[in-house]
Amino acid sequence: MALFRFPSEPQSRPLIRTGNLYLRAPDPDDYSAWAVLRMESREFLTPWEPTWNEDDLTRQSFRLRTKRAAREIVSDEAYSLFIFEAHSETLLGGLTLGLIRRGVAQACTLGYWMGQRHAGKGHMSEAVRGALRFAFSELALHRVEAACLPNNEPSRRLLERVGFRHEGLARAYLKINGAWSDHLLYAALSTDKPTDGRA
Repeated sequence: MALFRFPSEPQSRPLIRTGNLYLRAPDPDDYSAWAVLRMESREFLTPWEPTWNEDDLTRQSFRLRTKRAAREIVSDEAYSLFIFEAHSETLLGGLTLGLIRRGVAQACTLGYWMGQRHAGKGHMSEAVRGALRFAFSELALHRVEAACLPNNEPSRRLLERVGFRHEGLARAYLKINGAWSDHLLYAALSTDKPTDGRA
Protein backbone atom coordinates (compact mmCIF):
# COMPACT_ATOMS: atom_id res chain seq x y z
CA MET A 1 0.00 0.00 0.00
CA ALA A 2 1.30 3.45 -0.90
CA LEU A 3 2.63 5.84 1.69
CA PHE A 4 1.51 8.90 -0.29
CA ARG A 5 -2.23 8.72 0.39
CA PHE A 6 -2.62 10.73 3.57
CA PRO A 7 -4.92 13.74 3.00
CA SER A 8 -2.63 15.97 5.08
CA GLU A 9 0.19 15.65 2.58
CA PRO A 10 0.35 18.30 -0.16
CA GLN A 11 -0.59 16.74 -3.48
CA SER A 12 1.89 18.98 -5.32
CA ARG A 13 4.70 16.89 -3.80
CA PRO A 14 6.50 14.80 -6.44
CA LEU A 15 5.59 11.14 -6.17
CA ILE A 16 8.13 9.91 -8.71
CA ARG A 17 11.64 11.17 -9.45
CA THR A 18 13.93 9.94 -12.21
CA GLY A 19 17.27 11.21 -13.47
CA ASN A 20 15.81 14.04 -15.56
CA LEU A 21 12.13 14.18 -14.58
CA TYR A 22 9.69 14.36 -11.72
CA LEU A 23 6.03 13.36 -11.70
CA ARG A 24 3.38 14.83 -9.41
CA ALA A 25 -0.36 15.34 -9.18
CA PRO A 26 -1.74 18.31 -11.15
CA ASP A 27 -2.14 21.55 -9.26
CA PRO A 28 -4.52 24.45 -10.11
CA ASP A 29 -1.48 26.60 -10.87
CA ASP A 30 -0.58 24.23 -13.72
CA TYR A 31 -3.61 25.29 -15.74
CA SER A 32 -1.97 27.77 -18.13
CA ALA A 33 0.97 25.53 -19.02
CA TRP A 34 -1.33 22.52 -19.42
CA ALA A 35 -3.88 24.36 -21.60
CA VAL A 36 -1.19 25.75 -23.91
CA LEU A 37 0.54 22.38 -24.26
CA ARG A 38 -2.69 20.51 -24.94
CA MET A 39 -3.98 23.10 -27.42
CA GLU A 40 -0.79 23.26 -29.45
CA SER A 41 -0.62 19.42 -29.44
CA ARG A 42 -4.26 18.84 -30.32
CA GLU A 43 -3.75 17.64 -33.89
CA PHE A 44 -0.86 15.45 -32.71
CA LEU A 45 -2.90 13.83 -29.90
CA THR A 46 -6.36 13.55 -31.52
CA PRO A 47 -5.78 10.21 -33.37
CA TRP A 48 -4.83 8.47 -30.11
CA GLU A 49 -7.30 9.89 -27.55
CA PRO A 50 -11.03 9.90 -26.79
CA THR A 51 -12.92 12.78 -28.39
CA TRP A 52 -12.31 15.99 -26.44
CA ASN A 53 -15.31 17.63 -24.77
CA GLU A 54 -16.18 21.17 -25.85
CA ASP A 55 -15.13 22.51 -22.45
CA ASP A 56 -12.05 20.28 -22.20
CA LEU A 57 -9.52 23.11 -22.01
CA THR A 58 -11.46 25.47 -19.73
CA ARG A 59 -10.17 26.46 -16.31
CA GLN A 60 -13.28 25.02 -14.66
CA SER A 61 -12.78 21.67 -16.34
CA PHE A 62 -9.15 21.64 -15.25
CA ARG A 63 -10.12 22.50 -11.67
CA LEU A 64 -12.41 19.46 -11.63
CA ARG A 65 -9.58 17.32 -13.00
CA THR A 66 -7.23 18.37 -10.22
CA LYS A 67 -9.83 17.70 -7.53
CA ARG A 68 -10.62 14.27 -8.97
CA ALA A 69 -6.91 13.42 -9.23
CA ALA A 70 -6.34 14.36 -5.58
CA ARG A 71 -9.34 12.29 -4.43
CA GLU A 72 -8.24 9.26 -6.42
CA ILE A 73 -4.72 9.39 -4.98
CA VAL A 74 -6.06 9.58 -1.44
CA SER A 75 -8.40 6.64 -2.07
CA ASP A 76 -5.72 4.61 -3.94
CA GLU A 77 -7.96 4.41 -7.04
CA ALA A 78 -5.61 6.07 -9.54
CA TYR A 79 -2.46 8.18 -9.74
CA SER A 80 -2.90 10.82 -12.45
CA LEU A 81 0.40 12.66 -12.66
CA PHE A 82 2.00 15.41 -14.71
CA ILE A 83 5.50 14.90 -16.09
CA PHE A 84 7.99 17.73 -15.60
CA GLU A 85 11.56 18.21 -16.74
CA ALA A 86 13.47 18.53 -13.47
CA HIS A 87 15.99 21.26 -14.31
CA SER A 88 13.56 23.59 -16.13
CA GLU A 89 10.29 22.55 -14.41
CA THR A 90 8.69 22.49 -17.87
CA LEU A 91 5.46 20.51 -18.19
CA LEU A 92 6.05 17.75 -20.77
CA GLY A 93 2.92 15.59 -20.60
CA GLY A 94 0.98 13.30 -18.32
CA LEU A 95 0.86 9.72 -17.10
CA THR A 96 -1.79 7.77 -15.19
CA LEU A 97 -1.68 4.56 -13.22
CA GLY A 98 -5.43 4.06 -13.17
CA LEU A 99 -8.18 1.52 -12.55
CA ILE A 100 -6.25 0.11 -9.60
CA ARG A 101 -7.54 -3.31 -8.56
CA ARG A 102 -6.49 -4.70 -5.20
CA GLY A 103 -7.40 -8.09 -3.73
CA VAL A 104 -6.34 -11.02 -5.90
CA ALA A 105 -5.49 -8.79 -8.90
CA GLN A 106 -3.04 -6.15 -7.55
CA ALA A 107 -3.06 -4.55 -11.00
CA CYS A 108 -3.56 -1.22 -12.75
CA THR A 109 -3.75 0.28 -16.23
CA LEU A 110 -1.14 2.66 -17.62
CA GLY A 111 -2.06 5.61 -19.85
CA TYR A 112 0.09 8.51 -21.03
CA TRP A 113 0.33 11.52 -23.33
CA MET A 114 3.20 13.76 -24.38
CA GLY A 115 3.13 17.29 -25.74
CA GLN A 116 4.13 17.33 -29.41
CA ARG A 117 7.20 19.53 -28.96
CA HIS A 118 8.57 17.14 -26.32
CA ALA A 119 7.87 13.87 -28.16
CA GLY A 120 10.60 11.61 -29.48
CA LYS A 121 13.22 12.74 -26.95
CA GLY A 122 13.08 9.78 -24.57
CA HIS A 123 11.09 11.58 -21.87
CA MET A 124 8.16 9.16 -21.90
CA SER A 125 10.38 6.09 -21.76
CA GLU A 126 12.04 7.54 -18.66
CA ALA A 127 8.69 8.49 -17.13
CA VAL A 128 7.17 5.04 -17.73
CA ARG A 129 10.19 3.30 -16.24
CA GLY A 130 9.81 5.51 -13.18
CA ALA A 131 6.09 4.73 -13.04
CA LEU A 132 6.78 1.00 -13.16
CA ARG A 133 9.21 1.26 -10.25
CA PHE A 134 6.61 3.25 -8.31
CA ALA A 135 3.83 0.78 -9.14
CA PHE A 136 5.82 -2.28 -8.13
CA SER A 137 7.57 -0.88 -5.05
CA GLU A 138 5.51 1.93 -3.49
CA LEU A 139 2.10 0.67 -4.60
CA ALA A 140 3.03 -3.03 -4.24
CA LEU A 141 1.21 -3.91 -7.46
CA HIS A 142 1.92 -7.12 -9.33
CA ARG A 143 0.80 -6.18 -12.84
CA VAL A 144 0.68 -3.01 -14.95
CA GLU A 145 -1.38 -3.23 -18.12
CA ALA A 146 -1.31 -0.99 -21.20
CA ALA A 147 -3.06 -0.88 -24.56
CA CYS A 148 -2.36 0.92 -27.80
CA LEU A 149 -3.80 1.17 -31.27
CA PRO A 150 -2.15 -1.27 -33.70
CA ASN A 151 -1.04 1.61 -35.94
CA ASN A 152 0.52 3.59 -33.08
CA GLU A 153 4.04 2.44 -33.81
CA PRO A 154 5.80 4.91 -31.44
CA SER A 155 3.68 3.71 -28.50
CA ARG A 156 4.28 0.06 -29.37
CA ARG A 157 8.03 0.61 -29.51
CA LEU A 158 7.98 2.51 -26.20
CA LEU A 159 6.09 -0.22 -24.35
CA GLU A 160 8.33 -2.96 -25.67
CA ARG A 161 11.47 -0.94 -24.98
CA VAL A 162 10.64 -0.46 -21.29
CA GLY A 163 9.72 -4.10 -20.68
CA PHE A 164 6.05 -4.60 -21.51
CA ARG A 165 5.15 -7.85 -23.25
CA HIS A 166 2.51 -8.16 -25.95
CA GLU A 167 -0.34 -10.39 -24.74
CA GLY A 168 -3.03 -10.14 -27.38
CA LEU A 169 -5.61 -8.10 -29.26
CA ALA A 170 -8.85 -6.73 -27.81
CA ARG A 171 -11.54 -6.04 -30.42
CA ALA A 172 -13.33 -2.66 -30.25
CA TYR A 173 -11.64 -2.13 -26.89
CA LEU A 174 -11.78 1.66 -26.46
CA LYS A 175 -13.61 4.51 -28.19
CA ILE A 176 -10.80 6.59 -29.65
CA ASN A 177 -11.37 9.75 -31.70
CA GLY A 178 -15.05 8.87 -31.93
CA ALA A 179 -14.71 5.24 -33.06
CA TRP A 180 -14.55 1.91 -31.25
CA SER A 181 -11.07 0.66 -31.97
CA ASP A 182 -9.12 -2.57 -31.64
CA HIS A 183 -6.15 -2.36 -29.27
CA LEU A 184 -3.00 -4.35 -28.72
CA LEU A 185 -2.75 -5.47 -25.09
CA TYR A 186 0.52 -5.31 -23.15
CA ALA A 187 1.52 -5.99 -19.57
CA ALA A 188 4.55 -5.79 -17.27
CA LEU A 189 4.81 -7.87 -14.10
CA SER A 190 6.70 -7.16 -10.89
CA THR A 191 8.43 -10.52 -11.42
CA ASP A 192 9.66 -9.71 -14.93
CA LYS A 193 13.38 -9.29 -15.42
CA PRO A 194 14.06 -5.51 -15.48
CA THR A 195 15.03 -3.99 -18.82
CA ASP A 196 17.88 -1.49 -19.15
CA GLY A 197 17.02 1.60 -17.08
CA ARG A 198 14.34 -0.08 -14.97
CA ALA A 199 16.56 -1.58 -12.28
